[in-house]
Amino acid sequence: MTAILTGMVAVLSVVVIFLILMHSGKDAGLSGAFGVGTGEGSLGGGSLVERNLNRWTVAVALVWILSIIALVKFG
Repeated sequence: MTAILTGMVAVLSVVVIFLILMHSGKDAGLSGAFGVGTGEGSLGGGSLVERNLNRWTVAVALVWILSIIALVKFG
């Protein structure tokens, strides 16, 4: 069980880092190189791709945190 959780935390760590680097900052960041638009939507919330990237980042980060808690509890 510990080996599975450790592997899961390692993979999720890389995924979270990648998702965070995909976000655009003030200077369009790394996401500009991959075509993630920086245009503002009609409600000022950014593009659909950026909003979905935000959702994916939050979801993966929550799974990452829960897997760390499980690793501490069961490991």
